[in-house]
Amino acid sequence: MSFYETLRHFADSYWLVVMTIMFLTFCLWPFRPGAGDRNNAAANSIFEEDNDGR
Repeated sequence: MSFYETLRHFADSYWLVVMTIMFLTFCLWPFRPGAGDRNNAAANSIFEEDNDGR
């Protein structure tokens, strides 16, 4: 069985549905209610110890 046939069989099975659900979950996770504080902390974490060379 070739690599293409293996991937084709994988895509034709229910795993395609599972992968789609996982993809949507990971894409929408940052936009869930209550995630704003954590997202802002992550976005500004690179500036916490910024001393501008002084």
